[in-house]
Amino acid sequence: MDSTSTRKLGFFFSDHHRWLLQHVHKRLRNRADAEDTAAEAFCQMLGARVDPDTIEQPRAYLSTIARRLIFDRHRRRQLELAYLERLAHLPEQVAPSAEEQLLLIEALITIDQVLDGLPAIVKTAFLYSQLDGMSYVEIAGKLQLSERTVSRYMKQALRQCYLSELQP
Repeated sequence: MDSTSTRKLGFFFSDHHRWLLQHVHKRLRNRADAEDTAAEAFCQMLGARVDPDTIEQPRAYLSTIARRLIFDRHRRRQLELAYLERLAHLPEQVAPSAEEQLLLIEALITIDQVLDGLPAIVKTAFLYSQLDGMSYVEIAGKLQLSERTVSRYMKQALRQCYLSELQP
Protein backbone atom coordinates (compact mmCIF):
# COMPACT_ATOMS: atom_id res chain seq x y z
CA MET A 1 0.00 0.00 0.00
CA ASP A 2 1.44 3.40 -0.95
CA SER A 3 1.84 6.35 1.41
CA THR A 4 -1.14 8.23 -0.07
CA SER A 5 -3.47 5.30 0.61
CA THR A 6 -2.05 4.88 4.09
CA ARG A 7 -2.56 8.58 4.79
CA LYS A 8 -6.17 8.43 3.50
CA LEU A 9 -6.92 5.45 5.73
CA GLY A 10 -5.34 7.22 8.67
CA PHE A 11 -7.59 10.24 8.17
CA PHE A 12 -10.62 8.00 7.66
CA PHE A 13 -9.80 6.15 10.87
CA SER A 14 -9.30 9.34 12.89
CA ASP A 15 -12.51 10.85 11.46
CA HIS A 16 -14.72 7.87 12.25
CA HIS A 17 -13.14 5.69 14.95
CA ARG A 18 -14.60 7.53 17.93
CA TRP A 19 -18.10 7.49 16.42
CA LEU A 20 -17.86 3.77 15.54
CA LEU A 21 -16.59 2.88 18.99
CA GLN A 22 -19.53 4.69 20.63
CA HIS A 23 -21.96 3.15 18.16
CA VAL A 24 -20.73 -0.38 18.86
CA HIS A 25 -20.46 0.20 22.62
CA LYS A 26 -24.19 1.09 22.74
CA ARG A 27 -24.98 -2.33 21.31
CA LEU A 28 -22.46 -4.48 23.16
CA ARG A 29 -22.34 -2.59 26.46
CA ASN A 30 -18.79 -3.78 26.96
CA ARG A 31 -15.89 -1.43 26.25
CA ALA A 32 -13.32 -4.13 25.47
CA ASP A 33 -15.63 -5.95 23.03
CA ALA A 34 -16.56 -2.62 21.44
CA GLU A 35 -12.89 -1.73 20.95
CA ASP A 36 -12.18 -5.15 19.44
CA THR A 37 -15.16 -4.87 17.10
CA ALA A 38 -14.30 -1.34 15.98
CA ALA A 39 -10.70 -2.35 15.33
CA GLU A 40 -11.81 -5.43 13.41
CA ALA A 41 -14.14 -3.29 11.27
CA PHE A 42 -11.22 -1.11 10.21
CA CYS A 43 -9.03 -4.20 9.67
CA GLN A 44 -11.64 -5.66 7.36
CA MET A 45 -11.77 -2.41 5.45
CA LEU A 46 -7.99 -2.42 5.20
CA GLY A 47 -7.98 -6.06 4.08
CA ALA A 48 -10.55 -5.31 1.39
CA ARG A 49 -8.31 -2.49 0.13
CA VAL A 50 -11.21 -0.09 -0.03
CA ASP A 51 -10.37 3.47 -1.03
CA PRO A 52 -11.96 5.69 1.65
CA ASP A 53 -12.69 8.34 -1.00
CA THR A 54 -15.11 5.96 -2.74
CA ILE A 55 -17.28 5.51 0.35
CA GLU A 56 -20.26 7.84 0.04
CA GLN A 57 -21.68 7.13 3.50
CA PRO A 58 -18.80 6.18 5.81
CA ARG A 59 -20.90 5.71 8.93
CA ALA A 60 -23.40 3.47 7.17
CA TYR A 61 -20.52 1.49 5.67
CA LEU A 62 -18.76 1.04 9.02
CA SER A 63 -22.04 0.34 10.79
CA THR A 64 -22.80 -2.49 8.36
CA ILE A 65 -19.40 -4.08 8.92
CA ALA A 66 -19.75 -3.68 12.69
CA ARG A 67 -23.27 -5.17 12.68
CA ARG A 68 -21.94 -8.27 10.89
CA LEU A 69 -19.08 -8.56 13.37
CA ILE A 70 -21.47 -8.22 16.33
CA PHE A 71 -23.69 -10.91 14.84
CA ASP A 72 -20.67 -13.20 14.33
CA ARG A 73 -19.54 -12.56 17.92
CA HIS A 74 -23.01 -13.42 19.21
CA ARG A 75 -23.20 -16.57 17.08
CA ARG A 76 -19.74 -17.69 18.24
CA ARG A 77 -20.77 -17.15 21.85
CA GLN A 78 -23.92 -19.23 21.36
CA LEU A 79 -21.85 -22.04 19.86
CA GLU A 80 -19.40 -21.91 22.76
CA LEU A 81 -22.19 -21.98 25.34
CA ALA A 82 -23.95 -24.89 23.63
CA TYR A 83 -20.68 -26.80 23.48
CA LEU A 84 -19.82 -26.09 27.12
CA GLU A 85 -23.32 -27.13 28.18
CA ARG A 86 -22.85 -30.45 26.40
CA LEU A 87 -19.46 -30.91 28.02
CA ALA A 88 -21.01 -30.41 31.44
CA HIS A 89 -23.01 -33.62 30.92
CA LEU A 90 -19.93 -35.73 30.15
CA PRO A 91 -18.29 -37.82 32.86
CA GLU A 92 -15.09 -36.13 34.02
CA GLN A 93 -12.86 -38.98 32.85
CA VAL A 94 -13.94 -38.56 29.19
CA ALA A 95 -14.18 -34.77 29.14
CA PRO A 96 -11.57 -33.08 26.93
CA SER A 97 -8.77 -31.02 28.47
CA ALA A 98 -8.97 -27.22 28.45
CA GLU A 99 -6.63 -27.12 25.44
CA GLU A 100 -8.74 -29.68 23.56
CA GLN A 101 -11.87 -27.71 24.43
CA LEU A 102 -10.40 -24.56 22.92
CA LEU A 103 -9.40 -26.41 19.74
CA LEU A 104 -12.86 -27.94 19.48
CA ILE A 105 -14.56 -24.57 19.94
CA GLU A 106 -12.35 -23.08 17.21
CA ALA A 107 -13.25 -26.01 14.94
CA LEU A 108 -16.97 -25.49 15.62
CA ILE A 109 -16.67 -21.80 14.79
CA THR A 110 -14.89 -22.64 11.54
CA ILE A 111 -17.55 -25.21 10.63
CA ASP A 112 -20.26 -22.65 11.40
CA GLN A 113 -18.56 -20.09 9.14
CA VAL A 114 -18.20 -22.62 6.32
CA LEU A 115 -21.86 -23.62 6.58
CA ASP A 116 -23.04 -20.02 6.82
CA GLY A 117 -25.80 -19.36 4.32
CA LEU A 118 -27.16 -22.89 4.32
CA PRO A 119 -30.64 -23.48 5.75
CA ALA A 120 -30.64 -24.42 9.44
CA ILE A 121 -32.05 -27.88 8.73
CA VAL A 122 -29.16 -28.64 6.37
CA LYS A 123 -26.62 -27.54 9.00
CA THR A 124 -28.39 -29.59 11.65
CA ALA A 125 -28.35 -32.75 9.54
CA PHE A 126 -24.67 -32.24 8.75
CA LEU A 127 -23.74 -31.67 12.39
CA TYR A 128 -25.68 -34.73 13.54
CA SER A 129 -23.75 -36.78 11.01
CA GLN A 130 -20.30 -35.31 11.54
CA LEU A 131 -20.29 -34.48 15.25
CA ASP A 132 -22.69 -37.03 16.69
CA GLY A 133 -21.85 -39.83 14.26
CA MET A 134 -25.50 -40.43 13.48
CA SER A 135 -26.46 -42.45 10.39
CA TYR A 136 -28.72 -40.97 7.72
CA VAL A 137 -31.53 -43.22 8.99
CA GLU A 138 -31.09 -41.91 12.55
CA ILE A 139 -30.96 -38.30 11.33
CA ALA A 140 -34.08 -38.83 9.21
CA GLY A 141 -35.93 -40.20 12.24
CA LYS A 142 -34.77 -37.42 14.54
CA LEU A 143 -35.62 -34.61 12.09
CA GLN A 144 -38.72 -36.34 10.66
CA LEU A 145 -37.34 -36.32 7.13
CA SER A 146 -36.89 -38.98 4.50
CA GLU A 147 -33.51 -40.65 4.23
CA ARG A 148 -33.28 -39.30 0.68
CA THR A 149 -33.76 -35.73 1.95
CA VAL A 150 -31.03 -36.24 4.54
CA SER A 151 -28.75 -37.51 1.77
CA ARG A 152 -29.54 -34.43 -0.33
CA TYR A 153 -28.84 -32.14 2.64
CA MET A 154 -25.53 -33.87 3.29
CA LYS A 155 -24.48 -33.40 -0.33
CA GLN A 156 -25.39 -29.73 -0.08
CA ALA A 157 -23.37 -29.24 3.12
CA LEU A 158 -20.39 -31.21 1.81
CA ARG A 159 -20.43 -29.19 -1.40
CA GLN A 160 -20.34 -26.01 0.71
CA CYS A 161 -17.35 -27.38 2.64
CA TYR A 162 -15.57 -28.29 -0.58
CA LEU A 163 -16.20 -24.87 -2.12
CA SER A 164 -14.90 -23.11 0.99
CA GLU A 165 -11.64 -25.06 0.63
CA LEU A 166 -11.22 -23.67 -2.89
CA GLN A 167 -11.56 -20.07 -1.76
CA PRO A 168 -8.42 -18.24 -0.57
